[in-house]
Amino acid sequence: MAVLKNCEEWKPFMAMITIDFAFSIVNILLKKVLDEGINHLVLITYRLLISAVFLGPIGYFRERGSRPKLTFRILCYLFLSAIVGASLTQYSFLIGIQYTSASFACAFINMVPVVTFIMALPFKMETVHIKSNTGKAKVLGALVCVSGAMVLTLYRGAPLFNNSPSQAVTRAMDHSLKLSLSKRAERWTLGCIALLVGTLLWSAWFILQSHIGRRYPCQCSSTAIMSFFGAIQSAILCLSTERSLSIWVLKGKTEIITVLYAGMIGSGLCNVGMAWCVQKRGPVFTAAFSPLVQIMAAILDVPILHEELYLGSVLGSIFVMIGLYILLWGKNKEMKNHATRVAQEAEETKEQEVVTVSCDSRCP
Repeated sequence: MAVLKNCEEWKPFMAMITIDFAFSIVNILLKKVLDEGINHLVLITYRLLISAVFLGPIGYFRERGSRPKLTFRILCYLFLSAIVGASLTQYSFLIGIQYTSASFACAFINMVPVVTFIMALPFKMETVHIKSNTGKAKVLGALVCVSGAMVLTLYRGAPLFNNSPSQAVTRAMDHSLKLSLSKRAERWTLGCIALLVGTLLWSAWFILQSHIGRRYPCQCSSTAIMSFFGAIQSAILCLSTERSLSIWVLKGKTEIITVLYAGMIGSGLCNVGMAWCVQKRGPVFTAAFSPLVQIMAAILDVPILHEELYLGSVLGSIFVMIGLYILLWGKNKEMKNHATRVAQEAEETKEQEVVTVSCDSRCP
């Protein structure tokens, strides 16, 4: 029984590590096709549509016996979830990457756990007892994560490998040289605003998903409906900004593989897994694993895309990992303390009931 209990406790950890590894592969594929010129909204639309088609039948057959009634209120929640967790969030991050840089965008993603933690406090989803060790650990972990994100943003350092610059980097450098300083400053500001919006939306999605999970605890069905709404939203936004139909034609195997993998795995199974983890461990626990995506992607970037790895990225990633560990330790310790208190209260209640029954039996 103890072994089974430990396995159940470790399932959310292993699920999130697997999800982050899958997301890192998605990010590498997305980076490659974006460098080749695919339209952002077309990519998001296809990705979400494939996710909906892939998860729809799975959710229908797997959850048909336990699925609650799909009310109009739940549909409204899922439509809002598609905005803050799929269409608008992905578009904001892609714009941010285009107008700033991939490393700078990853630093914003690393802020998601802290922002989610702050957002969860007013909704009573998280509590901080600053005098307790668990409360101190959660605050300290959040601060160390922020420090790591700042190192990633502000400090580049020396290159650790002597890789030749890729064609994508060379094109980006040539393009940036053609822009005036004022134009580049304007694009950087717009990119920062887009990344800030994406971070806030992504953090809000974790909070909203926790609320949806209590009302509609069917991860496959809810993710399929959310992806379908997100695909419609992205398609409408794309058709209102781009009139050419040629952008909807996928060019080459790389774009097709990227769309299929990002749809079925990235927006499909990974979102189902995150929804399950949010339901099991809460929004802050799930969001705390977001920085691992960048670290795993950086590890894969060097041998696959021959991207340069800098000392600042390594140091920042170490800080993020340490902060993540401290935050999760505090969260896990808090959950164990809560479970112990609940068990003690149940035991005390049971003893009181026994005493009451004994007294009643003695009374004439």
